[in-house]
Amino acid sequence: MSSLQEGDLILRGTRAPSRLQAARGTEKSAQGAEKPFQQVMDVSTGDPHRAGMKPVSFVRQVLAACVYPKLLDEKSLPLDARQRANTLLGVCSGRSVGSYSATAYGIPYVCKSVTEFIMRRDGGVSSNPEDIVISSGSTKTLLMVLHLMASGEGETRTGVLTPMPCPHTLPTLLNMAGLTLVPYQLLEDQGWAVELDELHRALRTTRGHCSPRAIYISNPGNPTGHVQDRKSIEEVIRFAATEGLVLLADEVYQDSVYGQGKESLSYKRVLFEMGKEYSKKVELVSFHSLSSACMGECGLRGAYMEAVNLDPAVMKYLRDAQAPSSPPVLPQLALEVMVNPPTPEDPSYKTYSQEILHSMTTLSQNAQRACEFLNDLSGIKCQPARGGIFLFPRLHLPPQMVEEAKMLGVEADVLYCQRLLEEEGVRLGAGCENGQVDPNFHIRLCVLAPSDTLDEILARLHSFHLRLLERFP
Repeated sequence: MSSLQEGDLILRGTRAPSRLQAARGTEKSAQGAEKPFQQVMDVSTGDPHRAGMKPVSFVRQVLAACVYPKLLDEKSLPLDARQRANTLLGVCSGRSVGSYSATAYGIPYVCKSVTEFIMRRDGGVSSNPEDIVISSGSTKTLLMVLHLMASGEGETRTGVLTPMPCPHTLPTLLNMAGLTLVPYQLLEDQGWAVELDELHRALRTTRGHCSPRAIYISNPGNPTGHVQDRKSIEEVIRFAATEGLVLLADEVYQDSVYGQGKESLSYKRVLFEMGKEYSKKVELVSFHSLSSACMGECGLRGAYMEAVNLDPAVMKYLRDAQAPSSPPVLPQLALEVMVNPPTPEDPSYKTYSQEILHSMTTLSQNAQRACEFLNDLSGIKCQPARGGIFLFPRLHLPPQMVEEAKMLGVEADVLYCQRLLEEEGVRLGAGCENGQVDPNFHIRLCVLAPSDTLDEILARLHSFHLRLLERFP
């Protein structure tokens, strides 16, 4: 099977209604019928608050005062939270979060805060507010770029090199935009590494099938938890430069690198440190959002992208793409708080730092012990995560279960997740949603949850998995 045929299977698979509809139906039955558990525990998506993690106090205090300005006089709120809220209300039309955003690409003050964050992150590498576009979530932001790139039919249709596994929403977005998914495999046995020879192999398969114009990278990896080092990032940048590909860098989990010896490096920083041969040439669009590990404010739906080296006409199109509407105001204010947190001299700094440290400690410890736990289960092999909020273990399922899944018209990892939900009330993500195809069955598990919640999830998973092995000896 060629990569392009595999990509078609991935797209058709993620569109198939049997997976999600069956899972949703099973969840309803799990909640409605008498079961040996009190509640369904959902760690299938990157939604830490749903899993029970607490929001950052400073973020909520600022937003509360923005939504209800009478709190600006409430002495129980920290002074710096009230001052920040007052500043943010001052950049809202009519001093109200209910007003429209000042522009279709975001509130200029927030765009400026984003660029200042990027420059701090990247050691002073220049960032321009004119290169920032804010929208209601990274999915929408990415979709705007994909729609812009779409063109042609057949062998001239735009192709996007896409990692396998990839974020579970990505295949659907590519299909919605009318693009061809060109899969390249991450090397599981090497910790889900991005391998240069595999990129070249994937590119060769496009000849006569599509016109590759971009490569999508997730770093830290979603759902794999891999973290690229400088050498790997440089290889991808050189590859993109040589092949004339736009780099689409999903860096939403840039705040959650915890693997020993690993560091958080943005694609932009590495690009500019490679010299003008690349920094003036390679087209890069990077994405960040409120769904980051430290914030976890997924439901607020706020994100930004920074575009580097795009043609001015293209950039103008992206900045105007949301007109005549505009991104909602409240998520933009949350973004401003995310990229401009309290500093050591602020009253809220101690509490803020303690809460962030607690989240990161919980995440790193959970990732390690969940990986060890899964590797102790017969038939499961899990690569350790170095960043991000997911584990993506491989399932070696009994042949009888694989055959049963075929008879039911679902993938075997979907059946595994459905049975786990029915019997134990734990909802995991099936690996096929992330583009994995037979015979490599996987499950997706968000480990950013309270420690006791994860303990309960692992205990239920252990009981289910042992029963499964007894059922299919």
